[in-house]
Amino acid sequence: MSLLDHRVTPAPPGVAALLPEPLPPLPAPLPRPVRPPVGRPQLWLVTTAVHEAAAARHAPLVLEPAELARAAELRRPADRATYLCAHVGLRRLLGSHLGVAPSKVPLARAPCPCCGAPHGRPVLPDGRLHFSLSHCEGLSLIALAPTPVGVDIEPVPHPDTVSEAADVLHPAESAELASLAPELRPDAFTRVWTRKEAYLKGLGVGLGDDPAGTRVGAGRQPAAPVGWLLADVAVPAGHCAAVAVRL
Repeated sequence: MSLLDHRVTPAPPGVAALLPEPLPPLPAPLPRPVRPPVGRPQLWLVTTAVHEAAAARHAPLVLEPAELARAAELRRPADRATYLCAHVGLRRLLGSHLGVAPSKVPLARAPCPCCGAPHGRPVLPDGRLHFSLSHCEGLSLIALAPTPVGVDIEPVPHPDTVSEAADVLHPAESAELASLAPELRPDAFTRVWTRKEAYLKGLGVGLGDDPAGTRVGAGRQPAAPVGWLLADVAVPAGHCAAVAVRL
């Protein structure tokens, strides 16, 4: 039985949210890697509570010094634990696909699409597999695909936060939210925000671009940009997630 059974946010009627696989915790082996087909990203959910102890033991053996330093900079123990679980999990998955040890995965940085400097999204140098990683306290989501991909997971915020952040949405999305009952707006806002950030991460620009300039829809069905698959992802209740992959 999947670790997600009985505790996921169900897909809205008529909309097929993609279901991530729970990442097996160390020392359990990963399933045999299968190259994801175009337009169907592989999605993995990493639950911090399940992976925390093993990730803490393996992180010094798996992660690069820069990653360990970044984890050490995080003040909250819960944030450090989630970061280590996410990055150890990512290296395990990439190493499995590449046929190398997790510590030998050759990560690099793509050129920034805004300025061309080498501080863009993390990539594999040969481009044979694309990936994206997102985490919030307690949960991480990893996507693998043969084409550029972006993923995002977020907790559903307090209603006051939704009111304050409405100006970051496309005008059509703001109108969609305004048409909803107040109690429905936090879920809808988080739904549109994760779609938006997943798409911008897939483009490689992230929040360096104006989020309000991209319409992905706040309704039950994502408004996928031309040439992209945009889908919601089924994650534990109290969160929303989305993935965008170039077709």
